[in-house]
Formats: sequence, structure tokens, C-alpha cells
Amino acid sequence: MNLAKLTDELVRDEGLRLRLYKCTAGKNTIGVGRNLDDRGITKTEAMLMLAHDIDDCCDALDRTLPWWKNLDPVRQRVLVNMAFNLGINGLLNFRNTLAAIQAGDYARAAAGMRASLWARQVRDRAERLAVMMATGEG
Repeated sequence: MNLAKLTDELVRDEGLRLRLYKCTAGKNTIGVGRNLDDRGITKTEAMLMLAHDIDDCCDALDRTLPWWKNLDPVRQRVLVNMAFNLGINGLLNFRNTLAAIQAGDYARAAAGMRASLWARQVRDRAERLAVMMATGEG
């Protein structure tokens, strides 16, 4: 079987949609006819999407906060985690916290994280990330 030809035919017949839509049967669908209601995605597919999303977060941090690469790996992970959760624009709203991180005042940065609406919303996640920010361990 010619897999490349079949792929082209299926893309032509099913269409390629990069956002969730309802198919003619009313099922949540994405991509090339992937029925999410009945089939979902595999763990491998989920991990591949996660890897791409992490790359996107790192790229956004590179563009907006180029100094983040000078942080130790634990604090870099904190910023990526927050950017993943909040989006880069949401993270950029943490102006005082980011200034404290850039200045190396990690205790003040952790306090700023804990004092936010975000911390009240995500509770345990925020506390864990604040501890990682304050200590550089985790």
C-alpha cells in the first residue's frame, strides 16, 4: 500500500482542522478526522503535544525574558511551569515577582508568587513552585 498516497487522500477527503470542531455526526473532532469523543488520543500523542507546548513556553520566555536562561535549572523549570499554566502574557503580569527573580531575590519572588490570585487558584502547585523558587531545590 502507498501510505503517502493514502495520507494525501484522507487529508483531501476528511480535511485538516487544527482546532476542535464537530463532525457531521456531532462528535468532537480534530486533525484529520480524529474522533475525540470515541477514540481520544494516546499517551504517546499527549506526551508529544506536551513536548511541543514546553518548547513553545521556552521560546516565549526566550523572546520576552532572555535573562531566564541564566537561572539555575530548578528556577528555569518554575518559570516554564508558570508560563505553561498562565500563558506567557499571564506570567508577564507578575512584574514584581519577575523583577525579584531577575535580581536574584528568590525569597521575595516566592512571596510574590504566594500572594497572587494565581496561588489561591492553583494552591498546592503554587506552593510547591514557590518553595522551589525560594530554595532552588526540587
